[in-house]
Amino acid sequence: MTRRSIWNRASDELTFAPLADDLEVDVAIVGGGITGITTAALLARAGRRVAVLEAVRVGYGSSGYSTGNLYATVDTYLHHVADKWGWDRTRQVVQSRRMAIDLIEQNIFDYHIRCQFLRQPWVLYSTDSSAHEDDMIEREYQACLKCGLDARVSNEAPLPYSINKALVVAHQAQFHPLHYVRQLAAAIRSERCHIYEGTPVVEIDQNHALVRTAQHTVHAQHVVMATHTPKGFNTLQTELAPYREYAVAAALAEKQLSGGIFWSAGAERTSTRLVEIDGRPHVLLIGERHKSGQREDTDAAWRKLEQLLRARFDAQAVEYRWSAQHYRPADGLPYIGPSIGSGHLYLATGFATDGLTYGTLAAILLSEQIAGRSTEYDELYSPRRFTPVKSVGKFLKENLNVAGYYVKDYIKGGEAKALAEVRCGEGRVIEIDGDKLAVYRDDAGDLHAVSPVCTHLKCIVHWNRAERSWDCPCHGSRFSHEGDVLEGPALAPLERRTIAGLDGAAPKAG
Repeated sequence: MTRRSIWNRASDELTFAPLADDLEVDVAIVGGGITGITTAALLARAGRRVAVLEAVRVGYGSSGYSTGNLYATVDTYLHHVADKWGWDRTRQVVQSRRMAIDLIEQNIFDYHIRCQFLRQPWVLYSTDSSAHEDDMIEREYQACLKCGLDARVSNEAPLPYSINKALVVAHQAQFHPLHYVRQLAAAIRSERCHIYEGTPVVEIDQNHALVRTAQHTVHAQHVVMATHTPKGFNTLQTELAPYREYAVAAALAEKQLSGGIFWSAGAERTSTRLVEIDGRPHVLLIGERHKSGQREDTDAAWRKLEQLLRARFDAQAVEYRWSAQHYRPADGLPYIGPSIGSGHLYLATGFATDGLTYGTLAAILLSEQIAGRSTEYDELYSPRRFTPVKSVGKFLKENLNVAGYYVKDYIKGGEAKALAEVRCGEGRVIEIDGDKLAVYRDDAGDLHAVSPVCTHLKCIVHWNRAERSWDCPCHGSRFSHEGDVLEGPALAPLERRTIAGLDGAAPKAG
């Protein structure tokens, strides 16, 4: 079974060369996902000179590991947003997200993008007659009506298992996110819009609007950090909590559900959708959320989802399983706009699991702000907003959690005392002669050692068995078993270490 998403099951023929020289542009965009590419499209259309710097491949980060769902609602529910922000602000959230979905649809038409875009309903359902779930659905129904959405309540849903009640919101959408992002990138690249793959950024000088790679420098007037979370150190990181969520996908013997976005209102908190791949129906199931780096048996998340999928669908072999990371803001809304303390740096982060729509919205707002124009949504999403009453509870909880892991991991010794305790396919933090090492033994039995100290703010990384990566439990930086940065705020890799006495040869685990 592959550890990759259903969207990146096969590579396309599109290529974007790495940056090969110093460059001067109007706007440097770090990150080639839906946020960065859509921002580049809007800026280039407005006549700006733009460069997009993507560390790996355009669209293959968070965008290519998403659900492909687009909706005006939010994952914390609109009635909760209204409880915290009031109805006027909640209506703004819905209006802005609808605007973003409309832009995606317009881009698909303008650039002739083939990405299976379809308008579909968003459905929130309960499977039993729980008073709590019924009340949640009723409150969300009323919230949708107050925000101008086309909503209704039903006792039926096009699913192969029984439900109790469902809220159905019409005219939302689904698409193939990777096809959309990569085809949009190919359509907009020009002498005015440069797009580079395989170009990791190692430094961002926000005071002088400089972006540096290992070999080259990009000079700009503005820098957009479209990296899911701010790179390097940014005070906004104290307002963000990194979480991972898991997905499985399996082919169906026959089409057992219709198109649509199906969310469970129960404790399981899963999302289900149909995906057509090569003419074959597949079911995609997402859930099992936890703080990044803070779950020991990450494989258990996939096992639980697979069990639920097989219980509800007549599925064939589970062909795909993957996980993705998102960042939850303390006050419930994302941060989009100029960074605190900088006149050159623009941020787009805190999208929770609503990133495809919020990422597109961020592109709209940032392109307007860079042009010197304001929008009615700037204040709502500003990274410079001060909302202590709305955020204090979440802020304290998440930062106490970070502090707890920081102290605990430095006080305790290694997870193992001997290299022989590290089995094939496993990573452990080991203390040898008072020195801690993050050690991974690959399937061939060879050992790979790196420093366990995260290069962002010095927390101790934890092994992620599901993804075979070193994950930081504090701010969500992730590293390969060789120490290379996979995602998160860290810019520098983990220091590679040697293990004395092995001469490069690792003992086999018994």
